Amino acid sequence: MEVTKAISVLKGPGSATGTISLKAGEGGHTTSVTGEISGLTPGKHGFHVHTFGDISKGCGSTGPHYNPCNETHGAPQDKKRHVGDLGNIEADENGTARVDMVDRLLRLAGKYSVIGRTLVVNEKEDDLGKAGTKESTESGTHGAGAAWGIIGIDEDPK
Repeated sequence: MEVTKAISVLKGPGSATGTISLKAGEGGHTTSVTGEISGLTPGKHGFHVHTFGDISKGCGSTGPHYNPCNETHGAPQDKKRHVGDLGNIEADENGTARVDMVDRLLRLAGKYSVIGRTLVVNEKEDDLGKAGTKESTESGTHGAGAAWGIIGIDEDPK
């Protein structure tokens, strides 16, 4: 079965909740990521795909950012970055972040598929690997998870 659509329903330990849809682009060479997350603090929040689809211990069991090519942490537009590095999303004054992006590395099928992994929104802004510290190049010093959800196959064919 070729996967062309996926969904992640996010919930956190606080009030943050949301739904994110992923859709493979023409030929599967890009993936659009759309949706809305509410209950966040106003401002920027790191946004990543983590390695494991294990949320048994909350965000703590999702593992590191998904990084099958063993790159350093970076911004979505960087040539070298983790597959799971989706940058930051920004919550408005009401705590709602609207997501509408296209990513060149995310895949819903094949060797580097993100199906079964976890999508995480962090409490703080991701420094995109630019802070000059070891932690920055590994994860972006973005604080704990604010909300997370396993990425699953979407049954809706639209």
